[in-house]
Amino acid sequence: MQSIFQKIKEIALDIDRAIKDQEMGYSEQCNASGDDQLKLDVYADELVEHGLKELPIVRALISEEKEEPMPVHPEGKYTICYDPLDGSSIVDVNLSVGTIFGIYEGEPCGETLRAAAYIVYGPRLEMVTVTAGDAVQHYRCGSSQLFNLQCEEVRLEEKGKLNAPGGTQKNWSPRHKAFIDSLFAEGYRLRYSGGMVPDLHQILLKGGGLFSYPGTSDKPEGKLRLLFEVLPFALIYEAAGGEAVDEQGRRLLEITPRHPHDTSPCFFGSRYEISRMKEAYGVA
Repeated sequence: MQSIFQKIKEIALDIDRAIKDQEMGYSEQCNASGDDQLKLDVYADELVEHGLKELPIVRALISEEKEEPMPVHPEGKYTICYDPLDGSSIVDVNLSVGTIFGIYEGEPCGETLRAAAYIVYGPRLEMVTVTAGDAVQHYRCGSSQLFNLQCEEVRLEEKGKLNAPGGTQKNWSPRHKAFIDSLFAEGYRLRYSGGMVPDLHQILLKGGGLFSYPGTSDKPEGKLRLLFEVLPFALIYEAAGGEAVDEQGRRLLEITPRHPHDTSPCFFGSRYEISRMKEAYGVA
Protein backbone atom coordinates (compact mmCIF):
# COMPACT_ATOMS: atom_id res chain seq x y z
CA MET A 1 0.00 0.00 0.00
CA GLN A 2 2.86 2.38 0.73
CA SER A 3 3.97 2.25 -2.91
CA ILE A 4 0.51 3.49 -3.94
CA PHE A 5 0.52 6.27 -1.36
CA GLN A 6 3.99 7.34 -2.48
CA LYS A 7 2.87 7.48 -6.10
CA ILE A 8 -0.19 9.53 -5.09
CA LYS A 9 2.14 12.06 -3.47
CA GLU A 10 4.10 12.37 -6.72
CA ILE A 11 0.88 12.76 -8.73
CA ALA A 12 -0.33 15.43 -6.29
CA LEU A 13 2.74 17.56 -6.96
CA ASP A 14 2.09 17.33 -10.71
CA ILE A 15 -1.58 18.25 -10.38
CA ASP A 16 -0.74 21.12 -8.03
CA ARG A 17 1.58 22.56 -10.68
CA ALA A 18 -1.07 22.05 -13.36
CA ILE A 19 -3.69 23.94 -11.32
CA LYS A 20 -1.31 26.89 -11.10
CA ASP A 21 -0.18 26.83 -14.75
CA GLN A 22 -2.72 25.13 -17.03
CA GLU A 23 -5.58 26.68 -18.98
CA MET A 24 -8.91 26.71 -17.12
CA GLY A 25 -11.31 26.68 -20.10
CA TYR A 26 -13.77 23.95 -21.05
CA SER A 27 -12.82 21.09 -23.32
CA GLU A 28 -15.18 19.79 -26.01
CA GLN A 29 -15.87 16.65 -23.97
CA CYS A 30 -18.26 15.46 -21.25
CA ASN A 31 -17.35 12.96 -18.56
CA ALA A 32 -19.11 9.65 -17.94
CA SER A 33 -21.82 11.37 -15.88
CA GLY A 34 -22.60 13.92 -18.58
CA ASP A 35 -20.83 16.87 -16.94
CA ASP A 36 -18.86 19.28 -19.10
CA GLN A 37 -15.14 18.73 -18.63
CA LEU A 38 -12.63 21.46 -18.06
CA LYS A 39 -9.34 21.06 -19.87
CA LEU A 40 -7.84 20.83 -16.39
CA ASP A 41 -10.12 17.84 -15.58
CA VAL A 42 -8.82 16.02 -18.64
CA TYR A 43 -5.19 16.83 -17.88
CA ALA A 44 -5.49 15.83 -14.20
CA ASP A 45 -7.06 12.55 -15.29
CA GLU A 46 -4.13 11.90 -17.60
CA LEU A 47 -1.63 12.63 -14.82
CA VAL A 48 -3.30 10.19 -12.42
CA GLU A 49 -3.61 7.50 -15.06
CA HIS A 50 0.00 7.84 -16.19
CA GLY A 51 1.33 7.72 -12.63
CA LEU A 52 -0.70 4.78 -11.35
CA LYS A 53 -0.11 2.68 -14.47
CA GLU A 54 3.56 2.53 -13.49
CA LEU A 55 2.74 0.35 -10.46
CA PRO A 56 2.63 -3.43 -11.13
CA ILE A 57 0.41 -3.81 -8.06
CA VAL A 58 -2.43 -1.96 -9.84
CA ARG A 59 -4.80 -4.31 -11.66
CA ALA A 60 -7.23 -1.72 -13.06
CA LEU A 61 -8.15 1.96 -12.94
CA ILE A 62 -11.66 3.42 -12.82
CA SER A 63 -11.88 7.18 -13.30
CA GLU A 64 -14.82 9.49 -12.73
CA GLU A 65 -13.88 11.02 -16.09
CA LYS A 66 -14.13 7.76 -18.08
CA GLU A 67 -17.11 5.53 -18.82
CA GLU A 68 -15.37 2.15 -18.56
CA PRO A 69 -12.72 0.59 -16.28
CA MET A 70 -9.18 0.48 -17.67
CA PRO A 71 -7.25 -2.80 -17.28
CA VAL A 72 -3.61 -2.17 -16.34
CA HIS A 73 -1.67 -5.18 -15.02
CA PRO A 74 -3.51 -8.54 -15.08
CA GLU A 75 -1.39 -9.82 -12.20
CA GLY A 76 -2.05 -6.71 -10.10
CA LYS A 77 -3.85 -6.81 -6.75
CA TYR A 78 -5.76 -3.52 -6.54
CA THR A 79 -8.34 -1.59 -8.51
CA ILE A 80 -8.03 2.14 -7.88
CA CYS A 81 -11.09 4.33 -8.38
CA TYR A 82 -10.42 8.05 -8.44
CA ASP A 83 -11.84 11.50 -9.00
CA PRO A 84 -8.88 13.36 -10.51
CA LEU A 85 -10.09 16.87 -9.72
CA ASP A 86 -13.08 17.10 -7.40
CA GLY A 87 -14.55 20.61 -7.32
CA SER A 88 -12.90 21.71 -10.55
CA SER A 89 -15.75 24.16 -11.26
CA ILE A 90 -14.48 26.39 -8.42
CA VAL A 91 -10.83 26.42 -9.52
CA ASP A 92 -11.40 29.61 -11.52
CA VAL A 93 -12.34 31.52 -8.34
CA ASN A 94 -9.25 30.16 -6.55
CA LEU A 95 -11.00 27.99 -3.96
CA SER A 96 -9.52 24.74 -2.70
CA VAL A 97 -10.15 21.56 -4.71
CA GLY A 98 -8.97 17.98 -4.39
CA THR A 99 -8.27 14.50 -5.72
CA ILE A 100 -9.89 11.39 -4.18
CA PHE A 101 -8.69 7.78 -4.33
CA GLY A 102 -10.39 4.54 -3.31
CA ILE A 103 -8.17 1.44 -3.35
CA TYR A 104 -10.15 -1.81 -3.72
CA GLU A 105 -9.10 -5.46 -3.66
CA GLY A 106 -11.54 -7.37 -5.84
CA GLU A 107 -14.81 -6.08 -7.31
CA PRO A 108 -15.07 -2.46 -6.07
CA CYS A 109 -17.57 -2.02 -3.24
CA GLY A 110 -17.51 -1.04 0.41
CA GLU A 111 -16.49 -4.51 1.59
CA THR A 112 -13.44 -4.61 -0.69
CA LEU A 113 -12.21 -1.07 0.04
CA ARG A 114 -8.76 -1.53 1.55
CA ALA A 115 -7.51 2.07 1.70
CA ALA A 116 -8.41 5.63 0.76
CA ALA A 117 -6.64 8.92 0.29
CA TYR A 118 -7.38 12.46 -0.76
CA ILE A 119 -5.36 15.50 -1.66
CA VAL A 120 -6.29 19.12 -0.93
CA TYR A 121 -4.93 21.79 -3.26
CA GLY A 122 -5.28 25.03 -1.34
CA PRO A 123 -3.02 27.58 0.30
CA ARG A 124 -1.14 24.46 1.38
CA LEU A 125 -0.85 21.10 -0.33
CA GLU A 126 -2.12 18.41 2.04
CA MET A 127 -2.89 14.70 1.98
CA VAL A 128 -5.01 12.45 4.21
CA THR A 129 -4.69 8.66 4.07
CA VAL A 130 -6.14 5.60 5.76
CA THR A 131 -5.64 1.86 5.44
CA ALA A 132 -8.55 -0.27 6.67
CA GLY A 133 -8.08 -1.03 10.36
CA ASP A 134 -5.51 1.73 10.90
CA ALA A 135 -5.64 5.37 11.94
CA VAL A 136 -6.31 8.32 9.66
CA GLN A 137 -3.09 10.23 8.97
CA HIS A 138 -2.65 13.83 7.85
CA TYR A 139 0.34 15.07 5.81
CA ARG A 140 1.43 18.50 4.59
CA CYS A 141 3.83 19.24 1.74
CA GLY A 142 6.49 21.82 2.53
CA SER A 143 8.95 23.78 0.44
CA SER A 144 11.10 20.64 0.20
CA GLN A 145 8.33 19.04 -1.90
CA LEU A 146 8.09 16.29 0.71
CA PHE A 147 4.89 15.32 2.54
CA ASN A 148 5.54 15.58 6.25
CA LEU A 149 3.32 13.84 8.80
CA GLN A 150 1.26 16.38 10.76
CA CYS A 151 -0.97 14.04 12.75
CA GLU A 152 -0.61 10.28 13.06
CA GLU A 153 -4.19 9.76 14.27
CA VAL A 154 -6.90 12.20 13.21
CA ARG A 155 -10.02 11.84 15.39
CA LEU A 156 -13.44 13.44 15.30
CA GLU A 157 -15.08 14.72 18.45
CA GLU A 158 -18.38 13.19 19.56
CA LYS A 159 -20.13 16.41 18.50
CA GLY A 160 -18.96 19.08 16.10
CA LYS A 161 -19.84 22.69 15.21
CA LEU A 162 -19.84 22.83 11.41
CA ASN A 163 -22.67 22.22 8.94
CA ALA A 164 -21.98 21.74 5.23
CA PRO A 165 -25.30 21.07 3.42
CA GLY A 166 -25.02 20.21 -0.28
CA GLY A 167 -27.55 20.40 -3.08
CA THR A 168 -29.80 23.20 -4.28
CA GLN A 169 -32.08 24.13 -1.39
CA LYS A 170 -35.22 24.52 -3.50
CA ASN A 171 -34.84 20.83 -4.40
CA TRP A 172 -34.52 19.63 -0.80
CA SER A 173 -37.31 17.62 0.79
CA PRO A 174 -39.21 19.38 3.63
CA ARG A 175 -37.80 16.77 6.01
CA HIS A 176 -34.21 17.55 5.05
CA LYS A 177 -34.72 21.31 5.22
CA ALA A 178 -36.24 21.02 8.69
CA PHE A 179 -33.28 18.92 9.82
CA ILE A 180 -30.66 21.34 8.48
CA ASP A 181 -32.52 24.30 9.98
CA SER A 182 -32.59 22.54 13.34
CA LEU A 183 -28.80 22.24 13.34
CA PHE A 184 -28.42 25.93 12.62
CA ALA A 185 -30.86 26.62 15.46
CA GLU A 186 -28.47 24.72 17.73
CA GLY A 187 -25.66 27.09 16.77
CA TYR A 188 -23.91 25.20 13.97
CA ARG A 189 -21.83 27.30 11.58
CA LEU A 190 -22.33 27.14 7.82
CA ARG A 191 -19.25 25.91 5.95
CA TYR A 192 -19.93 25.07 2.31
CA SER A 193 -17.59 25.89 -0.58
CA GLY A 194 -19.07 23.73 -3.34
CA GLY A 195 -16.11 21.34 -3.14
CA MET A 196 -16.54 17.99 -1.39
CA VAL A 197 -12.86 17.59 -0.52
CA PRO A 198 -12.26 20.97 1.19
CA ASP A 199 -15.56 20.83 3.09
CA LEU A 200 -15.07 17.30 4.43
CA HIS A 201 -11.41 18.10 5.14
CA GLN A 202 -12.39 21.11 7.23
CA ILE A 203 -14.93 19.13 9.25
CA LEU A 204 -12.40 16.34 9.81
CA LEU A 205 -9.60 18.61 11.00
CA LYS A 206 -11.84 20.97 12.99
CA GLY A 207 -13.13 18.12 15.12
CA GLY A 208 -16.51 17.35 13.62
CA GLY A 209 -19.86 18.43 12.25
CA LEU A 210 -21.97 17.28 9.33
CA PHE A 211 -21.53 17.13 5.56
CA SER A 212 -24.72 16.14 3.77
CA TYR A 213 -25.75 15.62 0.18
CA PRO A 214 -29.27 14.19 0.23
CA GLY A 215 -31.47 12.86 -2.50
CA THR A 216 -33.19 15.87 -4.07
CA SER A 217 -36.13 16.38 -6.40
CA ASP A 218 -33.76 16.73 -9.36
CA LYS A 219 -31.32 14.02 -8.21
CA PRO A 220 -33.28 11.53 -6.07
CA GLU A 221 -30.36 9.08 -6.00
CA GLY A 222 -27.94 11.79 -4.92
CA LYS A 223 -25.19 13.45 -6.92
CA LEU A 224 -21.96 12.09 -5.43
CA ARG A 225 -20.43 8.93 -6.90
CA LEU A 226 -19.97 5.95 -4.64
CA LEU A 227 -16.69 4.49 -5.87
CA PHE A 228 -14.79 7.74 -6.43
CA GLU A 229 -16.12 10.03 -3.68
CA VAL A 230 -18.56 8.52 -1.19
CA LEU A 231 -16.94 5.23 -0.17
CA PRO A 232 -13.38 6.59 0.23
CA PHE A 233 -14.64 9.32 2.57
CA ALA A 234 -16.85 6.82 4.39
CA LEU A 235 -13.77 4.73 5.21
CA ILE A 236 -11.89 7.82 6.40
CA TYR A 237 -14.73 9.14 8.56
CA GLU A 238 -15.41 5.78 10.21
CA ALA A 239 -11.70 5.29 10.92
CA ALA A 240 -11.65 8.75 12.53
CA GLY A 241 -14.46 7.79 14.92
CA GLY A 242 -17.34 9.25 12.94
CA GLU A 243 -20.10 7.74 10.84
CA ALA A 244 -21.15 7.76 7.19
CA VAL A 245 -24.69 6.72 6.19
CA ASP A 246 -27.32 7.04 3.49
CA GLU A 247 -30.91 8.31 3.89
CA GLN A 248 -32.02 4.98 5.34
CA GLY A 249 -29.34 5.20 8.00
CA ARG A 250 -27.42 2.36 6.35
CA ARG A 251 -23.63 2.40 6.49
CA LEU A 252 -22.36 3.65 3.17
CA LEU A 253 -19.65 0.99 3.28
CA GLU A 254 -22.38 -1.69 3.09
CA ILE A 255 -23.57 -0.48 -0.32
CA THR A 256 -22.60 -2.46 -3.42
CA PRO A 257 -22.74 -0.30 -6.58
CA ARG A 258 -24.41 -1.83 -9.63
CA HIS A 259 -22.42 0.39 -12.00
CA PRO A 260 -19.06 2.19 -11.64
CA HIS A 261 -20.80 5.57 -11.77
CA ASP A 262 -23.64 4.87 -9.32
CA THR A 263 -24.44 7.65 -6.85
CA SER A 264 -25.96 7.74 -3.37
CA PRO A 265 -27.37 10.26 -0.91
CA CYS A 266 -24.76 10.59 1.82
CA PHE A 267 -24.22 11.99 5.30
CA PHE A 268 -20.78 12.18 6.95
CA GLY A 269 -20.19 13.43 10.45
CA SER A 270 -19.54 12.99 14.12
CA ARG A 271 -21.68 10.52 16.01
CA TYR A 272 -24.01 13.18 17.41
CA GLU A 273 -24.88 14.69 14.03
CA ILE A 274 -25.50 11.30 12.44
CA SER A 275 -27.72 10.36 15.38
CA ARG A 276 -29.69 13.57 14.87
CA MET A 277 -29.97 12.83 11.16
CA LYS A 278 -31.37 9.36 11.81
CA GLU A 279 -33.95 10.80 14.20
CA ALA A 280 -34.97 13.48 11.69
CA TYR A 281 -35.30 10.90 8.91
CA GLY A 282 -37.14 8.40 11.11
CA VAL A 283 -34.48 5.69 10.74
CA ALA A 284 -32.98 5.78 14.24
